Amino acid sequence: MVYKDIITLCQKNDRKAQRELYETISPKLYGSCLRYAPNEAEAQDILQDTFIIIFDKIDQFKFKGSFEGWCKRITVNTALQRYRGTKVYGLVNEDQLEDTEAVEIEESDDVPLKDLLSMVQGLPERYRLVFTMYVMDGYSHNDIAEMMKITVGTSKSNLARARKHLQIMVKTWRESNNSNAS
Repeated sequence: MVYKDIITLCQKNDRKAQRELYETISPKLYGSCLRYAPNEAEAQDILQDTFIIIFDKIDQFKFKGSFEGWCKRITVNTALQRYRGTKVYGLVNEDQLEDTEAVEIEESDDVPLKDLLSMVQGLPERYRLVFTMYVMDGYSHNDIAEMMKITVGTSKSNLARARKHLQIMVKTWRESNNSNAS
């Protein structure tokens, strides 16, 4: 079945088509959920909430643009909405800016992807959300500020702090693995 056919059937509440769509696109969306969530259980919750919204609003998809992109946007918004109520990402504002120079993470080819993901999940929520949106999903600071209802300066500050945290985590990981290898 072609995406268009599946989507059309889903718009008619066809359960078989919904299952097929879920099985086709959920692995990609789950990857996005993992980047925003602090653990797998929350990522699964975000994914479930995402599909409830997708199936509820699928009749609004007009076959203009990428369906996967449309679903990914819903995923990001669902993840942000989950944390929006906790106000965790609004704790840092422009008045609290410290050294916000970009801290680059050293080449991490030696760090397995699973460990890098775990490090990103270990970031404080406000840093993880901005880092994920900017670095992994390619949103601009203006887009992040608008979606998270923060200032551009806060977005930039949170990104710099996330990078600094990750740099420390990668360094610690390397030291731990080098001492284990000895």
